[in-house]
Amino acid sequence: MYDDESVLLHTEGHVLRITLNRPRALNALTHTMVRHIGEALTQAADDDAVVAVVVSGAGDRGLCAGGDIRSIYEDARAGRRASVDFWRDEYRLNARIARFPKPYVALMDGIVMGGGVGVSAHGGVRVVTERSRVAMPETGIGFVPDVGGTHLLAAAPGELGTHLALTGQPVNAADALMCGLADHFVPSQNLPGLVQELSLCTTPAEVTETVQRYTAPAPESALAPHREWIDDCYAAETVEEIVDRLMAWGAPAGETAASLLALSPTALKVTLEAVRRAGRLGSLEATLDQDFRVSCRAFAGPDLVEGVRARIIDKDRSPKWDPAHLEDVAAAAVARHFEPLGEEELGLCRTP
Repeated sequence: MYDDESVLLHTEGHVLRITLNRPRALNALTHTMVRHIGEALTQAADDDAVVAVVVSGAGDRGLCAGGDIRSIYEDARAGRRASVDFWRDEYRLNARIARFPKPYVALMDGIVMGGGVGVSAHGGVRVVTERSRVAMPETGIGFVPDVGGTHLLAAAPGELGTHLALTGQPVNAADALMCGLADHFVPSQNLPGLVQELSLCTTPAEVTETVQRYTAPAPESALAPHREWIDDCYAAETVEEIVDRLMAWGAPAGETAASLLALSPTALKVTLEAVRRAGRLGSLEATLDQDFRVSCRAFAGPDLVEGVRARIIDKDRSPKWDPAHLEDVAAAAVARHFEPLGEEELGLCRTP
């Protein structure tokens, strides 16, 4: 049991409503929230009276902006390991969501980033709206996309996933659908009606039918007009070559190159390798095992703390990356992020 109200649970009809309830922090996930959601899913899976779960965020800004970055920053600076424990439970939750035996309806309205993608985009029924802004923005703070995000992005058409992983660019509803991060578009004004009708459902089939009935055509894609240069540039073998190709294409590809060069060189190189490996790994569980290794190694490096400091703490937007240039990031340093952790392995692929 938990004394706080960071996650609200209530049953409407045969549907369990899970509401992330930290609106002032844009519903950023804490370790307590992850554990609370996990326990709720365990109970819902075993409760014959529950036919579906609906996940949403409190407030009007979004579902979830990700993990509690300030806590991770303070943890890393103090040399503690609480963030590692948080990731262990968070990634296990991501895997459970993907395998949840009943309809898991994620209302991805507003901002859905990082850990917010983890608690929504692995679900079976993913709903976006005209307000949705979906992203894995980790490279902006010297980190690497986690929560199984590279598994999703590696499966996106062409090189769209590589583009989104490296740049951290948020996408709208149409592009979330195109990239395989969502399933249905529902206008935000219709969400209350959808939730109300879902509460009347008595079978999983009725849940599916209800969501389909509310589904509408999504607004225009922002990424589709740029597929040619995205697919060409991000097919390159290295980040350096990607940047060179982007520059050769001219605007807006050249502007993208400039934005990449402002990000952590180490994070960019590890992210590219993580997406490529995720495509070969195939399963979400294997990718989450990889994510845990990468996150633990990045947590011990200098760029995560510096990236959070520059963007969130001091807000000077002038991080001093170490190393500072792409050419100074050794291949061996990248490879170390993927080395096994021994007894500390997440081990989802070994879990029955």
